[in-house]
Amino acid sequence: MPVFLSTSVGILLLVLGRSSISLLFGILVICFTSAAIGGAIVVVILLGRRARIARLQADLLANVTHELRTPLAAVRMYTESLLSGLLRDDPVRTEDSLRLILQQTEWLDAMIDRVLTWRMAARDRDVLDMQIRSIRPAVEEAVLHFARMTPPAEAGLSVEIDTKLPVRHDQRAIGEIVLNLLVNAYKYTGQSKQIHLKAFDEDGCAVITVRDNGIGIPRPALKKIFDPFYRVDNGLRSKAPGAGLGLAIVRHLLKLHAGEISVESEAGQGSLFTIRLPAVREDGPAP
Repeated sequence: MPVFLSTSVGILLLVLGRSSISLLFGILVICFTSAAIGGAIVVVILLGRRARIARLQADLLANVTHELRTPLAAVRMYTESLLSGLLRDDPVRTEDSLRLILQQTEWLDAMIDRVLTWRMAARDRDVLDMQIRSIRPAVEEAVLHFARMTPPAEAGLSVEIDTKLPVRHDQRAIGEIVLNLLVNAYKYTGQSKQIHLKAFDEDGCAVITVRDNGIGIPRPALKKIFDPFYRVDNGLRSKAPGAGLGLAIVRHLLKLHAGEISVESEAGQGSLFTIRLPAVREDGPAP
């Protein structure tokens, strides 16, 4: 109301004022009013942005804490069983317990790497060891890491790696991209998990595809899934803890490699993620 009244007064002075003082006063009133309105808008925007950042930080902390708690609880349970001596005379169960402890520590390692990668990405402090070579070793290492994280009988994973083109890339980063896609497929697939990974050469690019038979992604959410902290609202969300950083990290690392990612999915029909990395020739990048 004060802003509206001040603006009205300024306009009246400009319209009715006959002296230069009245005109000048009217101009000053309108200028001050405009400055007040602009300042109020800036304050509202800054406060809204600050509230959004605070909310995202709180959600990240809550999601990461929840995600870390699950493997930690499993490690504690199996360790206590071993220390209690209950499995002393059962070597099979002892071996199973040790294997499960190893799997859960692999999950912890992957989650910590994900958070650290995002922290460096947010501060533009990525340190990459870019070398020209085939991405085959990076993909194979990611598959082995994923296999150490999951029980063999819990997910059907088929792998076809037939890529030889040289690509300028950081092996750790490409491995993290592939691992994030595999973990994402694992978490958002039901009990009968079927995941297919292929790496091949096509049109001067090294291509990686990850297909699953999961719950799929609704069409309206396809443009949002690569945004930081975004998680599709579905029935498996509560059963699949996460911070919503996996696909955001994938997109960020691919940009550093001049790569592209696309997704084909429908609700209830599974998902297909496709990555394309440009190959490098002796005279420069392949077209």
